[in-house]
Amino acid sequence: MPEPTPEPTPEPTPDGTIRRLGARAAITAVADQDSFRELDACDAEFEVADSRPDGPLAWPGYTEARARAEERTGERESVVCGTATLGGTRAVVISFEFGFMGGSLGERTGDRLEAAHRHARDHRLPVVSLIATGGSRMQEGMRALVQLQRVAKQSELTGAAGLARIAVLRDPTTGGGWATLGAGADLVLALPGSQVGFAGSRVRPADTDPAAYTAEGQLAAGAIDDVVRHEELREALVLRLGLLSAPGGGHVPAGASTPAAAEPPGALGRSDLPATGWEAVSRARDPDRPRATAYLDAYFAERAPLRGDRCGGADPGMLCGFGRRAGRTVAYAAQCGTATTPAGYRTAARLVRLAGRLGIPVLTLIDTPGAANDAVAERAGAGAAIADLFAAVAAAQVPVTSLVIGEGGSGGALALASPDNLWATPDSYFSVIAPELATAILKRGREETRTTAEQLRLRPQDLVELGVARGIVTARTGGPYGPVTSRTRGLTGP
Repeated sequence: MPEPTPEPTPEPTPDGTIRRLGARAAITAVADQDSFRELDACDAEFEVADSRPDGPLAWPGYTEARARAEERTGERESVVCGTATLGGTRAVVISFEFGFMGGSLGERTGDRLEAAHRHARDHRLPVVSLIATGGSRMQEGMRALVQLQRVAKQSELTGAAGLARIAVLRDPTTGGGWATLGAGADLVLALPGSQVGFAGSRVRPADTDPAAYTAEGQLAAGAIDDVVRHEELREALVLRLGLLSAPGGGHVPAGASTPAAAEPPGALGRSDLPATGWEAVSRARDPDRPRATAYLDAYFAERAPLRGDRCGGADPGMLCGFGRRAGRTVAYAAQCGTATTPAGYRTAARLVRLAGRLGIPVLTLIDTPGAANDAVAERAGAGAAIADLFAAVAAAQVPVTSLVIGEGGSGGALALASPDNLWATPDSYFSVIAPELATAILKRGREETRTTAEQLRLRPQDLVELGVARGIVTARTGGPYGPVTSRTRGLTGP
């Protein structure tokens, strides 16, 4: 929904910074010094002044309003586009000027955005969008609104070319700018306290909850990946651009070989194997057993999160993102030992598909008693979400490596598992169903649960003998949980 285009009034935040930086100041805040070069094509290739007075609708005073905006900001349009390096990584940078008619999108804005995305594809560059906009420009009517289709097409073409798209939501980010370059990006960051939502402040229902239209509210709803303070924004962008452009990561052209699979992490817990099925279950359920966060910290030198399912949900029990290991990027999706919600499965599917498009191998860590199966999960589409992750892994364009680090509870765990590159730790198990539930289904007494666990053949060594797992990993020398010896045990590693 279009938002009116008010005159900007910079508002100091409690820490004294100015949230509504101008377009060029926003670029300066994140780019390497003196690296920004404006794209001449943004003016030369497309821009032709409309000869009609007051634009396509003959909106009274539009010509004068544009002239005032140009005089006030020094810009000719509501976006500035160019190339810059961020921590040495070259990218196309799009920055909105809220002082120019509220950063609204008009026909010339569309011209510039199209030119920027064409340049990105021609030169194989990622795109960083620094967004501050009130929506479509009312004074151009439907000619302005249809720019959203144009911008969405260009963004999708860039994504399909295997190039990363990162958005930074400044204050405000509403209307079509949020619904295209913002929400349509691969990774979305936002500045604290920023107004973020499809409906701007002047067109919302009077009784609405204002918290839903904030960066923090959108993070809780799974619509953005992180809220980053202004002084930390450059570092956050440098990390993410570096990860998505690192050697071993990046787009794999059609016909080229796929990237090498990620190696499975070494075990962080026990190195001896469980003697019985029930011992395997007990080990996996031990509250002191190493969890996903410990594995990720030990495996990666640095990492950046990907959060939310973009459908209104976020699951803190599913950690997703990109990390750097030995100079190459690996995507990860890791369960944290809780029942995985539909939002968790959808987030993991989002991660696998994005990694495939960017040519980045995937590591999954399996640790769940099973999928959440309460009424809330069913209403949120548990079956469809699990099916979507099964499909994403099955059709993955890059290698997927999986390691069971704890409980492997039925299909809720299997959805995250590679069908041909699955490994297990000595303190894990994987089962068609939990032993207690199997006992109940078989109408056995509770005292037979241990016998049932043995019959299910769920120990890590059973998984190898059954041909389900390739091998059992043991801890690496010098790991944080004590020295052990070999990398893997079982079948030949990747």
